[in-house]
Amino acid sequence: MSGPNGEPNVSVDDGIIEDEDEFNDEEYAAIDSMLDQINSCLDDIEERNEALNGKLHELLESNRQARRDFREQLNDEEHPPPPPAQESDSTDTH
Repeated sequence: MSGPNGEPNVSVDDGIIEDEDEFNDEEYAAIDSMLDQINSCLDDIEERNEALNGKLHELLESNRQARRDFREQLNDEEHPPPPPAQESDSTDTH
C-alpha cells in the first residue's frame, strides 16, 4: 500500500505523531511570554514602517516640487519675458 504522499510501502499511520504530551503552566507561560515579545517586535516594526512610509511620501512630494521649480526655471531661461516697453520722452520739451 502506498503512503499519503505516494511513497511505496508506507502505511497511512506511519509517521503520525500523537501528541499526548501535556504542557504545564510554566511552559504555557514561557510560550505566552515569547508570543508577547514577538507581538511587541512586530508592533515596533509596523511603527517604523509607517514612519518610513511617511518620510518617503514627504521626500517624493519634495522631489516633485523641486522638479516643478526646475522646469519653471528652465522655461524662464529658454523663453525670457520680453523687455518692458520704454516710455518715450515725448513730454520733454526743449
